Amino acid sequence: MGVVIETFIWEPSSSFFIFFFISTFLSIFLFPYFAKNRTFGSFDHSVSSSFVRFQRWFLAIYTLSSVMEGLWSVYGELELISYGLSKESMVFYLCVGYSTALVLGPLLGVLSDLIGQKRICLFYCVFHLVVGVWKRITMIPSAWFANVCLSLAGLAYSFGFETWLVVEHEKQSQRNDSLNETFWLMTFLESASLIGGQVLANWLVDENVQHGIALSATASSFLSVVTIICIVQTAKEPLKTLPFRDYSAAFYAYVLGDKRIWFLGTSQACLQFSTAVFWILWAPTIVADGREVNLGLIYPCFLGSRMLGSTVFPWLMSGQSLLRLEDCLVYIYAILGVVFSIIAYDYQEIRILVVLFCLFHGFAGLALPLLARLRTMYVPNELRGGMISLSQVPANAAILFFLIQRGYSNKIENSTVMAFGAISLFTASGCIYLLRRWGKSPHQDWHKL
Repeated sequence: MGVVIETFIWEPSSSFFIFFFISTFLSIFLFPYFAKNRTFGSFDHSVSSSFVRFQRWFLAIYTLSSVMEGLWSVYGELELISYGLSKESMVFYLCVGYSTALVLGPLLGVLSDLIGQKRICLFYCVFHLVVGVWKRITMIPSAWFANVCLSLAGLAYSFGFETWLVVEHEKQSQRNDSLNETFWLMTFLESASLIGGQVLANWLVDENVQHGIALSATASSFLSVVTIICIVQTAKEPLKTLPFRDYSAAFYAYVLGDKRIWFLGTSQACLQFSTAVFWILWAPTIVADGREVNLGLIYPCFLGSRMLGSTVFPWLMSGQSLLRLEDCLVYIYAILGVVFSIIAYDYQEIRILVVLFCLFHGFAGLALPLLARLRTMYVPNELRGGMISLSQVPANAAILFFLIQRGYSNKIENSTVMAFGAISLFTASGCIYLLRRWGKSPHQDWHKL
């Protein structure tokens, strides 16, 4: 007599998605009614028509760019498996990507400050166009070449668009209200676009993975061309006139020579490191006990929680909170550190893990626009790209180290890497506390070199 073993595939309840949708909807559409008598309103559109026009174009461009960013993140390991690569080869390609970011990242940031952020955003689209065309016409794609291009594109994405926004905002002498609004909208739209990229990739893929990759390459190339046209249609950007020698002197004085920038940069690096650790280890952590899990339905929960977290930012900036930005970030980083500590304890209940991961992304979605606001207060716009790219160096170096130790040598466990992520978040909380204690008035003008 045969024994029938029923298989159970765990997936999040529909109430998860309903909760994120309703909460995000209420957070956005109730805000103007509660904040209309405040001195600040993120929905106050008393700005020039030229900046409103630029803001709409910019958000449309950023949304398209985020869809491209999310389109390739869906495949990941599945694409490499379809090429017949081993686990060691996959780790190698990850190391190639982070090595590229480690070596070329600071150079790309300095280049963006010298030639203009709009051109760096064009480079971002060109990198995606090259990868799309390469994967479409090449029968045996070179994974390391595509990985290098996507790493460079990710670097440009991390600072190019934000710096382009703040430079244009300063050039038109707009109030900070409109800039704060765009910061949280960028995080919100990025998360929504990543979900859209997943939907598009899943729609294009079929039983033949290679065929789905080819269709995704076509879609990525098309989006790249459309985004390039949109960027070119915006106002022309004048050539930078600051010589490299003057730029180096200013960078040393206003970035390397300012302890507050060091605190801010360290906190950024710690968040980047912990986020990278999460995206590498979240799936192995959930399926560690051998149960089958529908990972494709869990992924949108993370991004939905980040969308919800980003909508809290205008409530904080409108005067609803008595805490300063630095105080908020101190508590947010501490909460994120506690969440990572619980995960590092290796708790195996899937439901609890998903809730903890959603909490992490929710608070990270709030931290991202807060950090962008702090960069506006402390970092000169003319040096912003170089500062952001330089702050990514320790994070990329740490990720590369743990990839080698875990992927090749197997000297450390996943829980140990998670524990280091928790330590980095507590370190970031301490750095923001020191920034709050040693920093001067956050409203001083640092943007005149």
